[in-house]
Amino acid sequence: MARRFLLTADGGSRGNPGPAGYGSVITENGSVIAEIYDVIGIATNNVAEYRGLIAGLTAINAIDPQATIDVKMDSKLVVEQMSGRWQIKHADMRSLARDARSAHSPDLVSYTWIPRDENSHADRLANKALDQESGGREVISVQKNYLTERLLSTEIATTIFLIRHGETPLTPLKKFSGDGPLNPELTEMGLQQAQLVAAAVANLNPEIVISSPLNRTKQTADAISRATGLAVNYDDAWIECSFGIWDGMSIDEVKDTYPDDYQSWISSTGFSPPEGESYDEVAIRIDHALEHIVKLYPGQRVVVVSHNGTIKSAAKIVVGAPADSIFHIDVSPCSITTISIWPSDGLRALRTLNEQAHLR
Repeated sequence: MARRFLLTADGGSRGNPGPAGYGSVITENGSVIAEIYDVIGIATNNVAEYRGLIAGLTAINAIDPQATIDVKMDSKLVVEQMSGRWQIKHADMRSLARDARSAHSPDLVSYTWIPRDENSHADRLANKALDQESGGREVISVQKNYLTERLLSTEIATTIFLIRHGETPLTPLKKFSGDGPLNPELTEMGLQQAQLVAAAVANLNPEIVISSPLNRTKQTADAISRATGLAVNYDDAWIECSFGIWDGMSIDEVKDTYPDDYQSWISSTGFSPPEGESYDEVAIRIDHALEHIVKLYPGQRVVVVSHNGTIKSAAKIVVGAPADSIFHIDVSPCSITTISIWPSDGLRALRTLNEQAHLR
């Protein structure tokens, strides 16, 4: 029989936007079974509240994907938007709402607004995250379910913050930009984006910075290095997918010049552009790269500056999505995607995807 959980969640920002954190409390049969809390860098109150919701839904889904969940929050905005009664006008909020709906079947989740004083437990956890500038998942009541024990254990996960580089001249033109000889640098906009994401990353208290060695990622990583005081470690494993002879061409140009190859590429992740690399090949090296990070830096907070294709591959791998799901994911310049991997058994969780609140 499917289980039923109560989820209370909250988030807060000291500055709105400012340093932000969230807290989630999972209760079953009147007993609190888990507390989840973390900092998320610079964000607004609304973003932090959504992130608390997503963290709780994700954790419950790992316990029982068929569970019924009663969500209670003091955020009128989140409750009304997730209930479908209020239109979601802001793009960032729409993205967060999609993440919440993806975390657990919406048909199994109900939303209720509660006064702030009835949500004090989750609020206290959000403040705990901000005060300690760190996160945690604490078991209150030991569960027999293996995934529950791992996902909600007190073991410190390796947290990996995947940062896409800033804008290059090819980005707004939607041209293929892989590992080819063009190797573009950041535009003025890209440099500004790098400064903004560097400030947000500094608030996440990373311990290690890794970067693809291409020009655009090196410039973005340099900004993060200046903001954090951490040296940059370059790793070829995080270089963008090779698009071969398509490098520097727009999608329309590839469609017109190589129509059959383009159709094969969008139809199969196993197809490689001429002289290039398939997404299946990228997934293999990114899977190994993730394992390598956890082996070298267990329980640490690691920043990886990389590319659209590699970050999409990492997200797909972590959630175990079908290979072709990579065609349905997009990662924006200087966005933050966060994953957790528990070192003892390699359990992985996608915590955020394409976070951009710091760029506003």
